[in-house]
Amino acid sequence: MTGPRDVAAVTAPEGAGAAGLPLLRAEGLVRHFAVRRHLFSRAGAVVRAVDGVDLTVMPGETLGIVGESGCGKSTLGRLLLRLIEPTAGRVFFQGEDLGLLDASALRARRRSLQIIFQDPYSSLNPTMTVASILAEPLRLHGLAQSGAAVHARVADLLRTVGLSPDHARRYPHEFSGGQRQRIGIARALAVEPRLIVCDEAVSALDVSVQAQVINLMMDLQRRFGLAYVFIAHDLAVVRHIATRVAVMYLGRIVEIGDKEAIFGNSRHPYTRALLDAVPRSSPQASASAGGAVRRVLLEGDVPNPSAPPSGCRFHTRCPYVQDRCRVEEPVLASTAATGDHRAACHFAEEIARSRGTLPVAPQEPDDPVLASRLLRLQRAFVQDVSFNEVPP
Repeated sequence: MTGPRDVAAVTAPEGAGAAGLPLLRAEGLVRHFAVRRHLFSRAGAVVRAVDGVDLTVMPGETLGIVGESGCGKSTLGRLLLRLIEPTAGRVFFQGEDLGLLDASALRARRRSLQIIFQDPYSSLNPTMTVASILAEPLRLHGLAQSGAAVHARVADLLRTVGLSPDHARRYPHEFSGGQRQRIGIARALAVEPRLIVCDEAVSALDVSVQAQVINLMMDLQRRFGLAYVFIAHDLAVVRHIATRVAVMYLGRIVEIGDKEAIFGNSRHPYTRALLDAVPRSSPQASASAGGAVRRVLLEGDVPNPSAPPSGCRFHTRCPYVQDRCRVEEPVLASTAATGDHRAACHFAEEIARSRGTLPVAPQEPDDPVLASRLLRLQRAFVQDVSFNEVPP
């Protein structure tokens, strides 16, 4: 077979998958960026893009990473692949510390670790044909050397992602955004990886095209046994594709768990605020018995990542803040009742029991025009059925 390996032919490598061991594990990941000095900058100031992240990715699962822009999601994805060097912390892939690998060994290991970038326009070399783009990793890793073998592999990769082998002769500018992202997926698949970091891989695409690409990625995951780290800000997309979800705020994970737990029983106020920010077509339908829509509201601006707040980093915007939150940093922890569902909040248990007494947001006006607009927004961005109605 000239295309990517089939999942039936994949055997779990040593150190991954056996006895439930993680495929990838990050311990204490930190990445600080020095602030460019100017007249008004503080001496030695740094931006704490990622500031102590621990996570695991199991074989064949999809870990979704969500959060506001600037929370460190993309930086974390690059740290997991060692595309940028960490300030501190370690990343293990199949039990091997990536930080100890020299340049040659790291290049060989990257055959198993690939990335799909957000922008399908800038991530492809405009001076190369699709055939050259897909052939480059094949030759680099010695997967196909002869012209006939490369041609056959390229054609098979294009068919795998729903494109025609005839497209191999074209240049990136001759394709639509969705087609370019399919080419990016084919390039990642070319070296038969075990894990792919998807960095906002569908954010730049139209909603209908998003659905097609997401369905394609899920189909490829089933066929080839892939694991994904899926970075996104669209909660509807993450809910559709993810197995587990991690929520980031100011460089740290504040909640992590199965997607059912995150979306159905979130325990951190920030997670609730993200979920409550999703537009609702009929506010009255989700109103409480008292007739008001009960939501967690975010107040204030995101703090400066070069000078994060003391204690809990979310306390400056949290509706449940108490004195303890301002001085003591919460630990990302679970209880016997929550199992693998962990939240970094001192009062997670109390908040989980307070669903009926959440802060009340102002109720949206009973305006038929506004209701109609919200309904269209929900249909376009929220409802999962939109993903199932579009064929891959």
